[in-house]
Amino acid sequence: MLVEGTIVMMDLDRFEEMTVERGWDEYKPNIVTGTLTMLVERLASRWGAVVLYGLDRVRGTEEAVLEVPGVEPRMLEEDLREIYWEIRRLGACITIVAVKGFIGGRAPGDRRSAYEGSSDRRRAKRILSSLKRRGGCRIYVE
Repeated sequence: MLVEGTIVMMDLDRFEEMTVERGWDEYKPNIVTGTLTMLVERLASRWGAVVLYGLDRVRGTEEAVLEVPGVEPRMLEEDLREIYWEIRRLGACITIVAVKGFIGGRAPGDRRSAYEGSSDRRRAKRILSSLKRRGGCRIYVE
């Protein structure tokens, strides 16, 4: 059953380069991916969000796709800004998109399905990709 809600997508910018520069192991959490894991878990818990993809406690979270039922994007803006500024404080950049849409509330089996499962998720993905092509490090709240 589809309900209205908010689709949130977030992705660390140029993170592979940062991992190499700082000599971090890409298979273990570091200060940035470990913090993002904690922040995504907190956001999901606070708003009753379903994490569709990306939350990774073993390797650390580099990207995430969430659906938040019954919530308008603007209601999440303060929490999304907190995530953005915490990641910036750690010396990294993140691009975050929050758009209104119909959500299903079930986690898909793979990355592709998480980003392209519905027309609203595809729209959110296009916005995320467009922002990242222009340098990223932004928040877009519909």
